[in-house]
Amino acid sequence: MTSPAHSSVRAVEAVFFDIGETLVNEGGIYMRWADWLGVPRHTFLTKLGAVLATGGGHMDVFEYFRPGFDLVAEERRRAEAGVPNGFGADDLYPDARPCLAALRAQGLYVGIAGNQPVEAAEQIAALDLDADAIGISDIWGVSKPDPEFFERCAQLADVLPDRVLYVGDRIDNDVRPTVAYGMRSAFLRRGPWGHIQEDAGALADCLFVLDELTGLPDLLAAYNARAVR
Repeated sequence: MTSPAHSSVRAVEAVFFDIGETLVNEGGIYMRWADWLGVPRHTFLTKLGAVLATGGGHMDVFEYFRPGFDLVAEERRRAEAGVPNGFGADDLYPDARPCLAALRAQGLYVGIAGNQPVEAAEQIAALDLDADAIGISDIWGVSKPDPEFFERCAQLADVLPDRVLYVGDRIDNDVRPTVAYGMRSAFLRRGPWGHIQEDAGALADCLFVLDELTGLPDLLAAYNARAVR
């Protein structure tokens, strides 16, 4: 974990977390899709990594294995078959719950906000995480990296953007747009995007670069102890 030196040290008052590969391990989700499509899991995951490395997305992987793939129709079929798409308690990263609880114990505003379908709101709520707010892109009608997404976060916390820290695993969707909007950014290096995407310049603009969430509360407490209130 690293923290660069900053000339203007202002206290962080709110922390927002991305969902996929930040709080929720999506490995099981992708493996369940592989099973549904009848593709060996290692083949599906290998293709996913290859597609992401060339700038594609998960929908390109679905299209590769099933040309003409219709996500809405397939999700309906899965639900009818008793194997609905989504995530649950078993998919939560083990460091997520204690990290959120520790940050709230410091008196910080804690939010969860990510690019997710409408159904994810109920799935996140069911996890009963220690958070003040949950933001879902398909409910908000705006997705990352749109600046309005991050504006919504600051509005929810009712603080200025430079008092908000956004934690995510993607340089393109999380780090760059967060910094451009004037927020603080913490890059979490895990999940496919976290290990495939590279941009030393973007990471230099991060308040923290993390390999896990476990140490974030202590890092932030130390940072705020020397910050301007």
